[in-house]
Amino acid sequence: MADRGCPLEAVPLPAEVRESLAELELELSEGDITQKGYEKKRAKLLARYIPLIQGVDPSLQAESRVPGPSQTTAAGPKQQKPRPTSSRDERFRSDVHTEAVQAALAKYKERKMPMPSKRRSVLVHSSVETYTPPDTSSASEDEGSLRRPGRLTSTPLQSHSNIEPWLDRVTQGSSTSSSASSTSSHPGGRPATAPSATAAALTGPAAHAHIDVHSAPPDVTTGLVELSHCERPQLASVRGVTRGYSGSVLETAGGVPVNSRVSSKIQQLLNTLKRPKRPPLREFFVDDFEELLEVQQPDPNQPKPEGSQMVVLKGEPLAVGVPWPPSLLAALQRWGTTQPKAPCLTALDTAGKAVYTLTYGKLWSRSLKLAYTLLNKLTSKNEPLLKPGDRVALVFPNSDPVMFMVAFYGCLLADLVPVPIEVPLTRKDAGSQQVGFLLGSCGVALALTTDACQKGLPKAQTGEVATFKGWPPLSWLVIDGKHLTKPPRDWHPQAQDAGTGTAYIEYKTSKEGSTVGVTVSHASLLAQCRALTQACGYSEAETLTNVLDFKRDAGLWHGVLTSVMNRMHVISIPYALMKANPLSWIQKVCSYKARAALVKSRDMHWSLLAQRGQRDVSLSSLRMLIVADGANPWSISSCDAFLNVFQSRGLRPEVICPCASSPEALTVAVRRPPDLGGPPPRKAVLSMNGLSFGVIRVDTEEKLSVLTVQDVGQALPGADVCVVKVDGTPYLCKTDEVGEICVSSSTTGTAYYGLLGITKSVFETVPVTAGGVPVSDRPFTRTGLLGFIGPDNLVFVVGKLDGLMVVGVRRHNADDLVATALAVEPMKFVYRGRIAVFSVTVLHDDRIVLVAEQRPDASEEDSFQWMSRVLQAVDSIHQVGVYCLALVPANTLPKAPLGGIHISETKQRFLEGTLHPCNVLMCPHTCVTNLPKPRQKQPEVGPASMIVGNLVAGKRIAQASGRELAHLEDSDQARKFLFLPDVLQWRAHTTPDHPLFLLLNAKGTVTSTATCVQLHKRAERVAAALMEKARLSIGDHVALVYPPGSPSPPLCNLSTEDLV
Repeated sequence: MADRGCPLEAVPLPAEVRESLAELELELSEGDITQKGYEKKRAKLLARYIPLIQGVDPSLQAESRVPGPSQTTAAGPKQQKPRPTSSRDERFRSDVHTEAVQAALAKYKERKMPMPSKRRSVLVHSSVETYTPPDTSSASEDEGSLRRPGRLTSTPLQSHSNIEPWLDRVTQGSSTSSSASSTSSHPGGRPATAPSATAAALTGPAAHAHIDVHSAPPDVTTGLVELSHCERPQLASVRGVTRGYSGSVLETAGGVPVNSRVSSKIQQLLNTLKRPKRPPLREFFVDDFEELLEVQQPDPNQPKPEGSQMVVLKGEPLAVGVPWPPSLLAALQRWGTTQPKAPCLTALDTAGKAVYTLTYGKLWSRSLKLAYTLLNKLTSKNEPLLKPGDRVALVFPNSDPVMFMVAFYGCLLADLVPVPIEVPLTRKDAGSQQVGFLLGSCGVALALTTDACQKGLPKAQTGEVATFKGWPPLSWLVIDGKHLTKPPRDWHPQAQDAGTGTAYIEYKTSKEGSTVGVTVSHASLLAQCRALTQACGYSEAETLTNVLDFKRDAGLWHGVLTSVMNRMHVISIPYALMKANPLSWIQKVCSYKARAALVKSRDMHWSLLAQRGQRDVSLSSLRMLIVADGANPWSISSCDAFLNVFQSRGLRPEVICPCASSPEALTVAVRRPPDLGGPPPRKAVLSMNGLSFGVIRVDTEEKLSVLTVQDVGQALPGADVCVVKVDGTPYLCKTDEVGEICVSSSTTGTAYYGLLGITKSVFETVPVTAGGVPVSDRPFTRTGLLGFIGPDNLVFVVGKLDGLMVVGVRRHNADDLVATALAVEPMKFVYRGRIAVFSVTVLHDDRIVLVAEQRPDASEEDSFQWMSRVLQAVDSIHQVGVYCLALVPANTLPKAPLGGIHISETKQRFLEGTLHPCNVLMCPHTCVTNLPKPRQKQPEVGPASMIVGNLVAGKRIAQASGRELAHLEDSDQARKFLFLPDVLQWRAHTTPDHPLFLLLNAKGTVTSTATCVQLHKRAERVAAALMEKARLSIGDHVALVYPPGSPSPPLCNLSTEDLV
């Protein structure tokens, strides 16, 4: 370095020149100016002094020019072509930098330094008055220019005639200020010495290493930072790094961390990436629109909960000393081998005749055959198609419970996971695509069915079962007797006993229409059967009449699982038989002397309508009539009416036992007869106005706006029940407050299959007290049922979370509005009572939509008269407006598998505009009460608010002007300009310079234009190219694929018109 610095050492430069040179060097090192600009300004500054050194070799003068940072970081491994103006291999041949780093590291051990508000050299720890000229702040350019003069004039130690050492050190990739300031603070202010052997080792590729004491930029959010480093021996060499490395910790061969300096712009970029100041994209576009909406203020007179905080309700303990079987499969094996001829299940046809009775021996042997066939006889590419733990779909109609039972237990014996689903009747079944998504997420590759069911499935042209929309590719296996293989005598299933493994997956359709799978473990399955046995008092050889769907919910838990544990006989009533003869289940109870029956309130209602003339029926054998939908608050009317009619035929009042259940928690509560220790049943007459605010207020039945609910019994044995707030943190509700019922028990489901996020929020809820203390060390499961705990620890349910609609600050339940609409005269206007109620979001609030099927012979006058009455009834009883009331023809709403209305599919059709109603009554003026307020000046105006504000104010974002069109005359000359190509050609001759198109950039400036003649010429060229090169003919279609903002689409659009 001395050989290039000697010519300038003999010439003392003024202080202002040295100051300007230092600023130039810093700007170059930070990338603020280019190499060419630096050389030009440097030559201008030294012009008056160049004649004093004319005797110096011009090559040395050229070498003394300092290159930019792009050359300082040249990597050793990459051999780049050397530039004539910069030979950076010799720039670090000095021991001054090494000594400066060592001195700075030595002082850091015992010194604190204030961190800057913006980045500057972290090696400088002296006061501002002792800063050396080359050290300048790396803040913004304007701020740095204000600081530099003060620092340059406050350093008397740098007024030496030897300008070369710090002039060269300014341009080094390391911290220049650290070298100069450390030299000045060195004892005696020792100046730079000649190159030593240690400094000579810094030449070569290793000399391009950037060094830094810290691995990250300074944290501007902290005050004082303690910086301590261990004493290291004198360094001998520096490790080389590739080009582009900056800001990371490097170590010398001796292990000394060294400092790297990067441009302030790069540093700002790193800080921006490290601590982003801009809001997320969603917040960036969320403008003041929500703030402009009228927020409904809470009524000061609205009822509020006044009771004390509830305590967790503990169910009775499970019976101890009862010889429970170790698992459900062990019970099946026991009954199948010891009681092979005991009846297990009787299936009926649509005429009510028993077509087949499945014994426990047949169930055991057929299940073994199916398990052996699934594990050993199904192969794919010479490998078993199934292995333990795989999921298998069960596709069986509601009229074939026998084969479903065989398939279910066969999968359990083979350690497979059955996934029961509904039979797809067409390719466009409601919810079929969501079911296919569930099958795909579960990895289902095989579907079990019967021969009769497979023949009824939609077929492809090849004769195979068609692939349904959204379904994964499935292999279909018919499990009739002739398709199964008898296992060897020494073969035994390897099914696991009760454990944490998944036993089966039950599908559930959410409020939005998505289908999820609730996993039930073997342990939960066994615990559910034990709890139901104790709560319902089931015993061996009892007869149970089941009217419910045997593939899911209570129909599966009672009619397929618990019945096998207790060796019960189940009489399964198909849905088709109930439609043909609603009294069939009562007749079977009478003929089989059934001790228990499993029905819904709908079945009881249908029986009331068909019971006339039936005098020879008796229900005296029943000890439990389990109402599976007792959670529906409106089921009490069917229960009371059924009791009033059939009490004279042997039905006892204590026999009716409503229960509550959910797919997630399985059975939540069930009412028990007095002989099983149950308390007397209770009813509650509640104010609907209070319920809409989530508060329990007892009222009188004389009022119209009341809801009479019945209890659903006590919690299951071994379960803990509490009620938590619906939204936010699961705080315990007060005793007079309505919330979501949660259950902690070994009988609940375990998870949503493959959905860890919502699994944690539903199956692992931790209720807390008002002080934030968890109520239990065990997690609770949300049931989706809204209710409260009443007297005698009885559970009351007032609605479901899926039917909850929050309008303003009040809550309304869909079932309540359905009941109100059905009660409007004339009652028979709605076709078979088919009404769907749901909510849609308008202006960030729920709006109620009511859709009903009208009678085929209803006139338009009758329709609107009925709709107006419904609006009045809903307004007077629920104090809420209906946003839309739509009537559709009979049998046009999408149906659920058992004939009900598919609510989510109906809502989707309504939103898509494919509902096709015949009569519609929209009432937005009565329910949309939060219209936007008049706009006011907001404190912060963002881009979105500017656009919306301009649109609301009527300002034009873009404007195009053209000549006025005269009235076309009815002549041949006027008809020539009826086509766009002719008009363009005429405009190109008459007004060639008139601009037709202007292309604006993001800043609103014009980037390009197209006049009439320019557009015509370009269109002709494109048309000629299409005709000649593309060989197109008149009438062919041409696709235009251009990026947004391109000026080509309008040009080529016209050329295409010319072609056509």
